[in-house]
Amino acid sequence: MTITTIFPFGGSAPRIEQDDLEREIVGGKGLGLQVMGNIGVDVPPGFTMPTTLCQVLAENDKDLPQEIWNDMRRNVERIERDTGKGFGDAKNPLLFSVRSGAAISMPGMMDTVLNVGLNDHTVEGLASATQNPRFAYDSYRRLLNMFGDVVKGIAHEHFEERFDKIKEDAGVKNDVDLSVDHLKMLCAEYKKVFDEHNQQFPSDPQEQLQECIKAVFGSWFSPRAIKYREINSIKNLIGTAANVQMMVFGNMGSTSGTGVAFSRNPSTGARKLYGEYLINAQGEDVVAGIRTPEPITCMAEGFPEAYKKFVENIEKLEKHFKDMQDVEFTVENGKLWMLQCRSGKRTGPAAIRIAIDLHNEGICTKDEAILRVEPTHVKQLLHPDFTPEALAGKEYKDGVFCKGLAGGPGAAVGKLVFSTKRAEELKEKGESVILVRVNTSPEDVGGMWASAGILTSKGGKTSHAAVVARGWGKPCICGASELDVYEAEEVMEVKATGEKFKAGDIISLNGSTGECIRGALEMKAPSLGGDLEVILGWCDEQKNVMKVFANADSGGDSAQAAKHFGAQGIGLCRTEHMFFSPERLPIVQHWILRDGKEYLNKIENFQRSDFNEIFEAMDAKKVTIRLLDPPLHEFVPHEDQINDEVAARLGYDSMHKLKQDIEALHEENPMLGLRGCRLGIVREDLTQMQVRAIMHAAADHLERGGHPHPRIMVPLVGNLKEFESQALVIKREAEYVRSVRKVDVAYEIGTMIEVPRAAIISDQIAGLRDKADGKRLCSFFSYGTNDLTQMTMGISRDDSSAFIPKYMEAGILNDDPFHSIDEEGVGFLVRKSVIDGKSANPKLSLSICGEQGGDPKSIRFFDAIGLDYVSCSPFRVPIARLAVGQVAARRFQKHQREEKLHHLEFDDAALLGKVVHYCKLDRMAKLPSWPFGHHRTPARNGRSSTRNKKTVAPAPSAGPILSQQ
Repeated sequence: MTITTIFPFGGSAPRIEQDDLEREIVGGKGLGLQVMGNIGVDVPPGFTMPTTLCQVLAENDKDLPQEIWNDMRRNVERIERDTGKGFGDAKNPLLFSVRSGAAISMPGMMDTVLNVGLNDHTVEGLASATQNPRFAYDSYRRLLNMFGDVVKGIAHEHFEERFDKIKEDAGVKNDVDLSVDHLKMLCAEYKKVFDEHNQQFPSDPQEQLQECIKAVFGSWFSPRAIKYREINSIKNLIGTAANVQMMVFGNMGSTSGTGVAFSRNPSTGARKLYGEYLINAQGEDVVAGIRTPEPITCMAEGFPEAYKKFVENIEKLEKHFKDMQDVEFTVENGKLWMLQCRSGKRTGPAAIRIAIDLHNEGICTKDEAILRVEPTHVKQLLHPDFTPEALAGKEYKDGVFCKGLAGGPGAAVGKLVFSTKRAEELKEKGESVILVRVNTSPEDVGGMWASAGILTSKGGKTSHAAVVARGWGKPCICGASELDVYEAEEVMEVKATGEKFKAGDIISLNGSTGECIRGALEMKAPSLGGDLEVILGWCDEQKNVMKVFANADSGGDSAQAAKHFGAQGIGLCRTEHMFFSPERLPIVQHWILRDGKEYLNKIENFQRSDFNEIFEAMDAKKVTIRLLDPPLHEFVPHEDQINDEVAARLGYDSMHKLKQDIEALHEENPMLGLRGCRLGIVREDLTQMQVRAIMHAAADHLERGGHPHPRIMVPLVGNLKEFESQALVIKREAEYVRSVRKVDVAYEIGTMIEVPRAAIISDQIAGLRDKADGKRLCSFFSYGTNDLTQMTMGISRDDSSAFIPKYMEAGILNDDPFHSIDEEGVGFLVRKSVIDGKSANPKLSLSICGEQGGDPKSIRFFDAIGLDYVSCSPFRVPIARLAVGQVAARRFQKHQREEKLHHLEFDDAALLGKVVHYCKLDRMAKLPSWPFGHHRTPARNGRSSTRNKKTVAPAPSAGPILSQQ
């Protein structure tokens, strides 16, 4: 058996089709390199060591089996034959770069090492072969620095100190001004740094390469990479790949350079090249922000032929991937080489604009366009910005104290902090902060996430700070060279004026213009419209798409907000939220404590008024109103609020008697006590009053020419008789109002499934009929997954923060179950309820109104089991609209693929070429699963279709993880 674990690319490498590659195995960078080679883009030859080996390394005492290293050497030999160079050859040396590359882009979070293969002998050979000794020693000093930092763990600052000393002694500011003799001295100084840290730089190129590969794989487990994955909810990946690639050099002089570019503006989405390049530099110089680069368009003057080819490549890649591209490139003596391509990180506004333009330009379909937008992109558009008055005001114009590069758009106001630790501390206290650094590094990822905005004095628009900030939608100003930043002293100073700002001072950032302003400027709430509404409109148009409703709790205002964000109805109106206003609460307290009918009538009147406003705002749309749910003690005064004045206001002669009545309402476990339908059964007048208020308001709206559609929901049902009791009361009161008002108001009765027992007896509830007329009593289920999760998992939502984060960190839970649905437990009950409910009543409407209703991951699950709509808070409606549209688009694309493949039949054994089965990897649940046996496709409204033929992807034609010969 021959184990093939490496994927070659470039040069004489065999062609591997994109369909035969899994991003989870070769990583995004490895996939891009294969594709670029296939479509005729020049890439330096190399090979990808797959993500599976990342776990092999971790399980194999931080080493790889000898067979892997032997295979690596065979790939190196292929590249030697292709190039005529020798790895370790003292006369014409071949050098490599080793770069990480996970399935999901994690910019700057993992490691890279360049110029692998240089030592005291090969550096002379490189100098002789290129006739450029300065270039050779510049490359050597870079390897020493990166190897020491990445492989040996010697902090970069130790090398930087020696570099600064050499430049100071030479009387120069920039590294390009150092002579070859200076660079030789620098290499010697760098070797001393190794000695001082009891480390040794290996002279054997093979040892260098192996150590670098292990270090790059190991960077997957670094604290900064782990933190980034936590922040971005990146889960279920195997690890990073390691891409080994022949070095091409941008630091060979004025005919060479390197750069990073986006095919479109990642901040605005404009169809214009956006990027930077440096002459006589290597790639890390650009992304690290060590030197301030030139705009990419200037490359047309310095390297006209290479620039022309670069533009052609960019257009070719964008059309192939149907998405905006982020590329890295090098020009070596006038020849262009493409080093990387991937879908570029972008801001929310840019993502929306790019998706629309790609469709309008005929590059992608509407389905593909909406899949280019992420939920976080929509969330960014819902964040505040400066008000027009603030932007035009004197405070803004006179307050600008410096200007840098606009790295990430939007506005931020906060206190200055100069360290990641301090940013995280203040964020924990609920304070808004601006992180100030000379230049951010991957170690700052936690502080960047905690900050409202980021300000750096160095770096360009493609520096680490700008790329990460844009991906998170955070305002960022980088390369603010007008500032001197003293991180240790926690002070920044404006060079021209000497004005100083210290930690704790408040400033405002305009990430769209690069301006820094003294003090706190006024912010404004976002508005929905323009490009975002176009994309969300496309989502709403998807075939068989779930609807998105909103939760509305406080009358017309919340209903208007729901409608503003595109909600197609109200999925949950919590009537108790109408009781808490200062003028209403005493009336509610009077009724609870004194049981007076006059107070109940007053409650009915203001509830009727609120429902009128909601029906007016949501005319012709369904409005689901939950009857009173919380226990009554939540409405009465707390013990520390009781005094003689409060007692008199509530009609009591003494404070003592009031305390007694309030104590009588006390429950040991109110969540499982007298609340929900139990409250309506014990105090039937409450249910009667609320139904009358709903129906009278609906009749009012109907008489005004409106089209009300009330749906009355019974909460906390766990017993069939509970629901029957309340449903009959609702029906009796509703019919009474209809007859008195002489109007034909349509209404529905349903229940919230939030008690596990209700999920178990869903068929009984859904099938229940009124014995008087034989009509069904229940027309809808709404899954209250907040309480259902509490009761199923035995976890208090109010107290879960004490341990849920630790559970997630330890891997006990993958997600917070109150944010994303627990599919195995709670999800099982919901799925069972859906199936049983539909079997008893095929016309049963199904929905979710818990917190998970606005979570994209949960929405995928709810769509798969056939719910009709999700309901969430108004501000989460746009995100939910995107999520349901994307689910429908993916379902449609999957159906199209199945239609093409359903006639194909494969023996299960033929799939073995797709299975990773090496060094314990067969038990890794994170690996992609393949559809052995019958394939079942969920359909809308609980229906499903099963094909008799197996649908599989074709086995790979080259470069499989496991092959038998």
